[in-house]
Order: sequence, then C-alpha cells, then structure tokens
Amino acid sequence: MTADEIQAIFFVECEEALAAAEAGLSACQAGTADAETINAVFRAVHSIKGGAGAFGFEALQAFTHGFETLLSDVRDGLLPLSDPLNALMLRALDVLADHVNVCRGEGEAPHDAAILAELDAARGGDFTAAAAPAEDAPTPTSAATDDGLDFDLDALMADIAPAGTESVAEAAPGWRVAIRPKAGALANGGEPLFLIRELVGLGAVCTAIDTSDVPLLDQFDAGAAYLGWQYHVPASVDRGAIEEIFDFVGDDVELTISEAAPAPAAVAAVEPEPEPEPAPAPVAQAPEPVAPAPEPAAPVSVAEAPAPKQVDTKPVELKPVEAKLGGSDEPPIAAGPAAQSIRIDLTKLDRLIDSVGELVIAQAMLAQRLSAQGLAAVEELAVLEGLTRDIQESAMSIRAQPIGSVFSRVPRILRELEAQTGKRVRLEMAGEATELDKTVLERLGEPLTHLIRNAVDHGIEPTADRLAAGKPAEGLLHLSAEQRSGRILIHIKNDGRGINRERVLAKAKERGLVAPDAQLSDEEIDNLIFAPGFSTAQQVSNISGRGVGMDVVRQNVKNLGGRITIDSRPGKGCTFTLALPLTLAISDGMIVTVGDQTLVVPLAHVVESLRPTPAEIAPMGVGRRMLNVRGRFIPVLPLDRALGAEGAVEDPCQAVLIIVDTEAAGQAALQVDMIADQRQFVIKSLATHYRSVDGVAGATILGNGDVALIVDVDAVVARAVNAAEPVAVA
Repeated sequence: MTADEIQAIFFVECEEALAAAEAGLSACQAGTADAETINAVFRAVHSIKGGAGAFGFEALQAFTHGFETLLSDVRDGLLPLSDPLNALMLRALDVLADHVNVCRGEGEAPHDAAILAELDAARGGDFTAAAAPAEDAPTPTSAATDDGLDFDLDALMADIAPAGTESVAEAAPGWRVAIRPKAGALANGGEPLFLIRELVGLGAVCTAIDTSDVPLLDQFDAGAAYLGWQYHVPASVDRGAIEEIFDFVGDDVELTISEAAPAPAAVAAVEPEPEPEPAPAPVAQAPEPVAPAPEPAAPVSVAEAPAPKQVDTKPVELKPVEAKLGGSDEPPIAAGPAAQSIRIDLTKLDRLIDSVGELVIAQAMLAQRLSAQGLAAVEELAVLEGLTRDIQESAMSIRAQPIGSVFSRVPRILRELEAQTGKRVRLEMAGEATELDKTVLERLGEPLTHLIRNAVDHGIEPTADRLAAGKPAEGLLHLSAEQRSGRILIHIKNDGRGINRERVLAKAKERGLVAPDAQLSDEEIDNLIFAPGFSTAQQVSNISGRGVGMDVVRQNVKNLGGRITIDSRPGKGCTFTLALPLTLAISDGMIVTVGDQTLVVPLAHVVESLRPTPAEIAPMGVGRRMLNVRGRFIPVLPLDRALGAEGAVEDPCQAVLIIVDTEAAGQAALQVDMIADQRQFVIKSLATHYRSVDGVAGATILGNGDVALIVDVDAVVARAVNAAEPVAVA
C-alpha cells in the first residue's frame, strides 16, 4: 500500500472520528452524556492527533493536543460540563474539522490562536478569554513543534526533564513508565520526543535518563536511538491514556508500565526500582514539617512517610469516573470481532454496479430471445432472474449509506447561522438511519445546505418578533427522512413566518417573471421562489440575497430524478419536501406501449392497473375525463399527448389505465395501449448523453436491444393536473 493510500485511509478515519465527536458533544449539549460519551469524544480527538503526528501535519497535531488536554480534564472529572464549556468544545470541533480539510488540501488554514487561548483558560474555569494573542506570540502548544529539536543534547534533556522534579515524582503514587526507542524508531520519520511530550502533557515527570548507550562522536549515527527514559505519571491518569500515546509506534519503542508506590528514596538514586524501606533518606523530602533539622524530623517523617492524605486526595475522587470509563472500554474491545468491516474504493463499487446493470440487461435479452423462439426454459429463467435480483440487491445495499452522514453537518451550519444572524434555533432530527444510494447522498449536501440557510435567514423570525407573535424565543428546525414507495422523502420544516405570498408576487411582477395582471394560486406563488435570480432579501449578505440558492436547489434535486414541494402556512411555518429515488442505477418498472413508442413506468409510482368500463369514465369540463375508482374520481391522462407518441388508442375503455401516485399532484390514471412486461431496468441519464427532456426521467435498454424512455411520472402528472389549459382528448 502506497503512502497516498494510507493517507486516504487516515482522512476517512478522521471523518468517522469527527462524526463520533460531533455526536458525543451534541449529547453533552442536550444533557444526555455520560462518562462513556466523554471518553468516546476524547478517543476520537486523540486518534486524529496520533495520525496527524504520523503524517507530519503539525498544525493539526498542535490543535488537537490543546483540545485533547481540555477533554482530558473533563474526562477525569476535573472540569464539570456546562453550557459555556459545551459551546466552546463544539466551536473547537469546528476548527478541528477545518484543520482536517486543510490537510486534505481544501480551504484555508483556520486562525486557531484565539480558540486555543480559550481552551487553555477554560481549564481554570475561565470562559471569557476569547481575545486572540498577537500573531507573533507562540501558541500554547508550541512545545509540540520543531522548537528545540537541535543538537544540544543537554538542552533537550533539560526541556523534557526539568531539574528538581525527580524526588517529588518518586515520592507520589502513580505509574512508572520506562521508554526506550529501538534501532528502527527513527527509520520512517518517527520522533520519540513527540511521544514523550504527550506523556508530559498528562503530568508525567522524568525521573531518570539512561545515556549509557550514547557513543563517541566518531561513532554517532544520526538515524539511531541511544537514549532511554523513565517517567513517573500521576495516579489520576488512567493506564489506558498512557497506552494510547504509543498506539501508533508498534514494536519500534520498548514500553514498560508498572505501578509506582510511594518511595522516600534518596534523590541521587536513579535506578529503575528504588528501595522502599530506607529510613535515613526521608529528611530530603520532608514536605510537611516546618523545622529544618533533619535528626528530630526523621522519626516523624518515617511515621508519616506513606502520607495517606496525599494518596487519597485525587484518586479517591476520580476513581469512580475512571472505573466507569475503563469498564465501558473493555467490553467493546472483546466484542469487536463480531462486527467486522473493510473499506472499499468507490470506483470498484461503481464498476460492480455497472457490471450488475449489464447482467440485468443480458438476463432480459436472454429471456426475450428464448421466449421469441418458443424455447421452454421457464424454470431456468426464473432461477436466473432470482439470482440476478439477489446480486443486484446485494450490490445496491453495499452502496447504501444512512442519511445521517448528511444530517450530521447540519449542527455546524446552524451554529454558524446563529452567530451571523443572532437568532436562536433548536434542531430536531428523525430518520437518520434511513438509507439511500451513496451517489444520491453525495449530491444532497448542497441543496440541503441552501434550504437550511433559507429557513434560518428568511423563515425563522428574530427573537423579538417571535415573542411578539406569542412564539417561543427559540426557533425550531425539524429535519426528517423516511422511505416510502421506493423513494426517500426528506422534510425540512421550520416554525417561522412562512412565505409572504403578497411580497413574493409583487417581487415577481417587478422583475417581469409574471404578467402584471396574472392571477396565481398559492402553490404557483410559492414555486416562484425557485425562479432563477429571484430573491426577496432587502440586502445582499453572505447568507442570501443574490437569488441563486433556491434555483440551485430545484436544479440539483431535478438532476437526481427527484421533486421538491412546498407547504407554507403564513405565521405557522414552512415545510420543504424532497422526494428522491433510492438509487440512480437500477429499478423496477412496467414496460408499456403507447402508439409507436415503448415506455417504462417506474413501479414505485404504480398503485394498480385496470381496463375501465364505460360507466367508470365520466367527462369533466371541456376535453377532460375522470375515472371513478371505487367512488373516488381521478383524472385520466393519455401518455401519447404528454410525450408526443403517435397512433395511440384514444378510447380509454379500449386502453389500459395505470393508476399512479405522486407527491405533488396526488393520484392520476395514465392511459396506455397495453402493458408488455414488468422487469428491472438500468437507468441511463439523458442529461449525460443528450440533454434533459421534460417529462422523461432517463432511458434504458430493453431485452430486444431497443432504447425506451423512462416516464417522469411526477412531472407528467403535475404538468397535466396544474395546466391552465385542459388536456385535449378525443
């Protein structure tokens, strides 16, 4: 595996870690977090830091170090959760995501000096330190950069092992950590000092440095490792936190972690295992007695050497938290192999889907060829068709992903909009586990972002207006997804002011989009907001005002083979509904003939098919017919008129009526000559190979090799039902 491939995996893991941290911090904000939630956020940030160090992303590593330090205090119970702290951590996560994007080659480097200062101040309970330090001032994590990595060995050891700390460390309970890099530790760009500085960040104190292997200058190899360190880590630090620092080094570093009991040994002793009993030495520690005389103090110091108060202060308070965290960490590790997964390059999945599509076409051709020649192979064809369908469904399920991956971006968008508009918005989400094709997901982010920005900027009122209208000060944005009849429905609902139809119509007339004397229905006025260049904003801002957002939304949704509808209630709010296909590759449909054309009607829209009697057909106005379906009348729409076919059957009683259901216009009966077959079909985009055609969702290849157009049922029915002129029928 090449370095680029390994780095690509790292960025995928970063996305997963950011999503996990976002979910955990959202739980903290909602007040539903527990110790495991905090631990999960800490692990996510720590994993990003480890990978950043391995790939040399120093800015990312420095920022995650500052963020991780704060999270460590929260995890250890030293810093309780609060609204200011939750808000700060969410903003830090946004900056962390920006750093990851910069490492990926996207966007500009964020200015993180101010947020780092806030993170550092928050550890002391101060949430007001928002002022950014001067640009030339070192950041709080400058120790993790290249400063000091020179050839002054004494200075380096003084940096990582300050004088006068050995006796204090050895006298306290905790962990004894012995570190010795092996010969290959520096072979692939590794830097043991980064690991040591992370250990120091946990409160570790160096108690011994072994320089016995350092050779003379003429034998010195700059690529070798000669030093060994022994550190004392406070008992308040969980052993797992120490081990996590060395997760990425493998066998290149020899690591030994053992419990260190209080040992009143002489300062000069730097042996890895100090003697626990010596009595003459305690006078050097004497942390509590005021009298400096060593002889009288010795008996008292020996009696108080275990110092029970010192041992109990921090560990007793933090042990329950650590025990809970540790206990919740172990079971998932043991149960991990039960749910295994692998990462697959998307291009390989695309080739698999293409091959499955060709298999579907080949199976249809074989079935039609055998049927045309009168060969009896019904059972074999049924088996082949079943296997083909199983392969197709399995391949599509591999590409299917939960829509929650798109929804997870919404909280950050809202935080940015709240900061820019001064409005307060509460987010509710439902149906995050609803799955749809990855291709649809990738192209859904932009229209969803536009709709959310529009809802906050235009829909939800300012706080003062909401209070005056008797509404809560906090606006509501509800985001949901559900699967219905082979399609995905996404609802973006807000409880704002709704669409001001008078203002929209006046603006449309002013811009010449409609005639001055035009009389439009509420639905037609609502749809004017999708017109290119249309905007009701009084001034242009970085949120809206240029009239391109909603036009982009409709075009993107249309390119996905979907539809968008609006349900607005003045003073109550507005709901945008996106109806999208589950997949853009393979679907089921009815193959029908209409005059000289063979068409495909997607099965997801079909309710039933029938041949009506004359008593079930009733005229409606001029040139319209209605079908009586069990006491309910629905319009009859001849497909030949809608799509330009010639020679179609004109009498509905001699034709076949296919009752379809649509999102915008309800049910209708499509009039066709006959139903030829019902099969899976592979969707080919007309826009890619030709151009978009109104009323046509795409094309497919039939079993006989002919090309058939796929009917865009939503567009055909909506255009016919809402047309100002009646549909002409014979």
